[in-house]
Amino acid sequence: MARPASAIVNAMSVDVEDYFQVSAFDEVVPRASWEGRESRVCANTERLLALFDEAGVRSTFFVLGWVADRFPGLVRRIADGGHEIASHGYGHRLVYEQTPAEFREDVRRSKAALESTTGTRVRGYRAPSYSVVDRSLWALDVLIEEGLEYDASIFPIYHDRYGIPDAPRHAHVMTRSGGSIVEAPGSTVRIGRMNLPIAGGGYFRMLPYALTRWGINRLNDVESRPAIFYLHPWEIDPGQPRIKVGSVSTIRHYRNLHKTEGRLRALLRDFRFSTIGDVVIGPVLPSSAAAEQMWA
Repeated sequence: MARPASAIVNAMSVDVEDYFQVSAFDEVVPRASWEGRESRVCANTERLLALFDEAGVRSTFFVLGWVADRFPGLVRRIADGGHEIASHGYGHRLVYEQTPAEFREDVRRSKAALESTTGTRVRGYRAPSYSVVDRSLWALDVLIEEGLEYDASIFPIYHDRYGIPDAPRHAHVMTRSGGSIVEAPGSTVRIGRMNLPIAGGGYFRMLPYALTRWGINRLNDVESRPAIFYLHPWEIDPGQPRIKVGSVSTIRHYRNLHKTEGRLRALLRDFRFSTIGDVVIGPVLPSSAAAEQMWA
């Protein structure tokens, strides 16, 4: 297939979780019920793998340890396809609802499940629902101590559940008391005094595709920066079982599920993509020095 002319390679990522594991369903879907629910994560992830293979794209897959323990063959198929395996935690618990000790155990359990399945070291982590916020920045210290090289859990926007609006917009090194870690934030474009999210997920489904395309083009062509894009396997599955939840969460979860696959095909046609490890970790951007001082 024809590839875009831009020399900028963006980062593609997938948060591998099932439709019933999203944070918005925590109050109506008890974790004790997960085992008894219809699982669709394998079929949906396999569909994404096929789309990426068709487009010649490698991606980072942030896999829940819970998923890895139950479907190790899926994790091996992702790795065998040349994709990067990273951690999405074990039980999809929001970071700021855990103690540091609980978070450390969750990270260790997930990392062990993924590494034992693939035989390769896990370098990256993304928190469920971008839940590294101002009050949970201590999580970065835990990640450093547990040997993670990069984090992709900070979204520099205003949101009712997550976000650090004044965080640096681009990949940078964050130096903490115990060491350093690369932060790979969700992508935004700066409009006036606000950051507009163009990183994927619900924004990709609910807003016109033209806005995503405009935003990534702006990052690539005006700022000479790569975008860091994300989505979930359940977002290409309009046939998933419906869960009764509040109106806001219903809109956020179910809106335009039937459009995601077509939009993803367009995205893969319009832009170049590879893994976060390839795009971000090697060429850490030179603006990181100021960010280190700000967030240390």
